[in-house]
Amino acid sequence: MNLAPFIARRYFFSKKSQRAINIISMISVVGVTIGTAALIIVLSVFNGFENLILRLYNSFDPDLKISKVEGKSFDLKTFPLHEIKNLEGVLYLTEVLEENALVKYRDKQTIVSIKGVSDVFEKMTGIDTMISEGEFLLKKGDLNFAVVGGGIAYNLQLNLNDLLSQMEIYAPRKNSASLLNAEEAFNRRFLSPSGVFSIQQEFDTKYIIVPIRFAYEILEKDSQVSSIELGLKPGVKSDEIQAGIKTLLGNSYEVKNRYEQHELIYKIMKSEKWAVFLILTFILIIATFNVISSLTMLVIEKKKDITILHSLGANSSLLRKIFLVEGIFITSMGAFIGLALGFIICFLQERYGLIQLGGSGSFVIDAYPVKMEAADFFYVTATVFVIGFIAAWYPSKRLIGGIVNLSEVKADE
Repeated sequence: MNLAPFIARRYFFSKKSQRAINIISMISVVGVTIGTAALIIVLSVFNGFENLILRLYNSFDPDLKISKVEGKSFDLKTFPLHEIKNLEGVLYLTEVLEENALVKYRDKQTIVSIKGVSDVFEKMTGIDTMISEGEFLLKKGDLNFAVVGGGIAYNLQLNLNDLLSQMEIYAPRKNSASLLNAEEAFNRRFLSPSGVFSIQQEFDTKYIIVPIRFAYEILEKDSQVSSIELGLKPGVKSDEIQAGIKTLLGNSYEVKNRYEQHELIYKIMKSEKWAVFLILTFILIIATFNVISSLTMLVIEKKKDITILHSLGANSSLLRKIFLVEGIFITSMGAFIGLALGFIICFLQERYGLIQLGGSGSFVIDAYPVKMEAADFFYVTATVFVIGFIAAWYPSKRLIGGIVNLSEVKADE
């Protein structure tokens, strides 16, 4: 029989002579439980928001984006387009021409970025799932259409049902001699809006998506593009394809994956998540002070038992181990209850959306998003047990050592 766990278990479940010890022990368990559950819930909510933002960005961003390191555009005539298109793992490829322009609609006007794309853009990004009004239609025969960001549509007071009103697009002429005459300084074209997309503010207030043939026409560019966007086949290793393209293109071009296209945002999200983790861990450390109090009072109550066990041959190491295991019992009970409670709350939130977001439907989702990850459960469990071990180690070492030394002195006398 392992003596230390046996005695510790008896001490843990037995009724103490001082009721305060039972109360403090239960408070210790509750404190660890709440701290553990809070860590799991908060980390899972952060994961949910991160997953939501990734999904929103993925509906607009390509798997890989190729652009020039220096300069806004490059010529397709000198670019190995067919070699990249025929690479194994590349499913879609679209040329992109992007430039700022002025848009007027009735008596409203605003500055936008027109993004000219080819026909496969819809299939590559899945932006059609983010259409809040109308449909994703860029061209029909010889007619060109535009899909407008939700923020731009709001600023222009766009009405898709008004077939008589079109958007006027103004872009600077390539070789304009004078900027004083608008007719000479700017190209003007008319476009009918076919739909409105709503992804998130960065895109909604910036972009109007148009056919690339329209962008070529109004910007007076024949074979110039701002970037090449690639959609990869499901299951392929994007890192290998990215490295292969970098080798093919050399140092004049940069090839970014989805993470690198918004690297700062992803880093901020990770930093916020672990900053909150540290804050809640600090709160958990404060909660474990109850474990120290509980063990201290228990050691004082069991002072007579400690002296008897020491007289019977139990060394200081065994006595310390008894109360160390006692503290670990308290921490373990709180940790496992907290893990179970956190899992149940997250599961119910993920399944039924119990806690709703405010804003009366102005958000992309109605309830707080949740995504549980096994790594978070591991980190939380390890953190709780390390804190619990330290909290149990101090009173078991210091107090037991003092009592044993005192009993030895009395025995010598």
